[in-house]
Amino acid sequence: MRRKEASAMGWKLLLLVSVSRCKEMDGAARTRHVPMSPSDFLDKLMGRTSGYDARIRPNFKGPPVNVSCNIFINSFGSIAETTMDYRVNIFLRQQWNDPRLAYAEYPDDSLDLDPSMLDSIWKPDLFFANEKGAHFHEVTTDNKLLRIFKNGNVLYSIRLTLTLSCPMDLKNFPMDVQTCIMQLESFGYTMNDLIFEWQENGPVQVAEGLTLPQFILKDESDLRYCTKHYNTGKFTCIEVRFHLERQMGYYLIQMYIPSLLIVILSWVSFWINMDAAPARVALGITTVLTMTTQSSGSRTSLPKEGEVSESRPTSTAAVTSTPSSTKDSKVSTNNAVAVLSTPGGAVNASQNPPGGGGGGGGGGKSLEEMRKLFIDRAKKIDTVSRAGFPLAFLFFNIFYWVLYKILRHEDFNKQ
Repeated sequence: MRRKEASAMGWKLLLLVSVSRCKEMDGAARTRHVPMSPSDFLDKLMGRTSGYDARIRPNFKGPPVNVSCNIFINSFGSIAETTMDYRVNIFLRQQWNDPRLAYAEYPDDSLDLDPSMLDSIWKPDLFFANEKGAHFHEVTTDNKLLRIFKNGNVLYSIRLTLTLSCPMDLKNFPMDVQTCIMQLESFGYTMNDLIFEWQENGPVQVAEGLTLPQFILKDESDLRYCTKHYNTGKFTCIEVRFHLERQMGYYLIQMYIPSLLIVILSWVSFWINMDAAPARVALGITTVLTMTTQSSGSRTSLPKEGEVSESRPTSTAAVTSTPSSTKDSKVSTNNAVAVLSTPGGAVNASQNPPGGGGGGGGGGKSLEEMRKLFIDRAKKIDTVSRAGFPLAFLFFNIFYWVLYKILRHEDFNKQ
């Protein structure tokens, strides 16, 4: 009987042990197959119960936070010479490591979070040092991206439209190459706490097919560091320089070719009969006024600065190449001829008596010789001007284009 009772007790203990093990295995299986919900995970990662404080930077009182930056340019345009600025639309991407956001409880390698979660984490205080105006994009929702990786890396991307200052050197306008910069700087953290650096692969990217109305984007990978020293400390700063070469097609059609045609038209007066003084005067005044108006119109798109741009010598030469000064001498010559041809000559002759010898005849002969002398001089001026003005204008153009296109051509790589 005792043996039977002992065996029965052994079977009962074995059954209890097996049941408890089955419950443990079932509980573990349920734990594995039912992961933590995203809401619970985020609350544990950066919620109130997580102990995460967005006011404190990563590695507080330790090494500085390295933030790698990347820029994707959507559009580039509205380059204004009068205000010396340009407008650009970009994706600004920043990436840094925050050990407090590293996780292992969630199966995904990265988490794409709602932009509203940006207020719950620490972010670099980046600003654009040469910014004149900027705005965010909120259509149809905030154009922001927040992605957290398993190792604690944080990717923050935002879409911005910026108006940035661009000091320009217009002495070679319109054959100039301008350099416009974009500076990214920390506002409140010194280099002991925060350091900006360009991303190693593709730090500056340009949208495919991006074109500018008047410029050619020569190089977009001129990256530099521009650390700033203030009374409050040393602050990290990085910059990218855009080299823009102006296209001359618009200015050839709107400024150079019309000026050339007006100057050539003014030379027609050399072939007009010198007796037609009103026609010659009208043509000369018309060409001078047209050139003056065109020169004033071309300068309206430029700032009022002391340096002389390349377009101003052309306008000045075009105005001086019109035969206005020669016309003045011709007009005076024609007036003198007209005076000698008036009845005043007959009055002078009638004052001498018919029998007065050669006095009256000599006076008439002298007037006729003077009249012929003036006419010969006017013809010589016309003949010389027909060749002199075109040759002088040709030599000026050779000097101008050789000087500005070859000798003073800007090489932005050397700059």
